[in-house]
Amino acid sequence: MISLSPPTICNSAVASILTSYPVVMWLLLINVLTMVMYGADKMAARKGMRRVPEATLLVFGVTGGWPGAILGQQLFRHKTQKQPFKTYFFISVVVSIAVMATAYHFSPFTSS
Repeated sequence: MISLSPPTICNSAVASILTSYPVVMWLLLINVLTMVMYGADKMAARKGMRRVPEATLLVFGVTGGWPGAILGQQLFRHKTQKQPFKTYFFISVVVSIAVMATAYHFSPFTSS
């Protein structure tokens, strides 16, 4: 007889939820990754190391990571004032939301 300990059951439950909802899993992953990238870029800027390209930060934001980007910007005080990045970031947020709204609207799972 196989006995599952409580952490194993909990981990299985979380994994089951995330694999049942791949969009939720994607958004969670991309937001955490985007926030970490902002922190890494800030650290690289302080230490004079190789930076994360702005285009990469924008791509991660537009693919759903913009909430993580906003959190990373505020948490690390990074890219909050720089123009034209700020403008491009705002445009990427609008595009991301528009794409998600369109995908939701035309989704076969929504009732029309």
